[in-house]
Amino acid sequence: MAAPTVTAALNATVFNPGETMTLMVTYGDPDTRPVTVTIVVTDAQGNRSAPVDVVAVIDPLTLTVSDDSGRTWSKVSDNGAVAAYRAVA
Repeated sequence: MAAPTVTAALNATVFNPGETMTLMVTYGDPDTRPVTVTIVVTDAQGNRSAPVDVVAVIDPLTLTVSDDSGRTWSKVSDNGAVAAYRAVA
């Protein structure tokens, strides 16, 4: 199994106290696989419903953000590949 990958960048390298810091995190896992389950209902006369697909992800990823000052990082957005966090300097 491959290890997850992550890169991160702050919106600046120097902050004044009280400024908003934005952290962008790009992440992934090369061996995470979506699984599609297809459901079709058939009655006694052989009539069939249209197929319905449901997708699940096996081996989902969880992000944790912390720093050595104990400040709180709040998630602003996360699309499954890129997440944005904010904190106050």
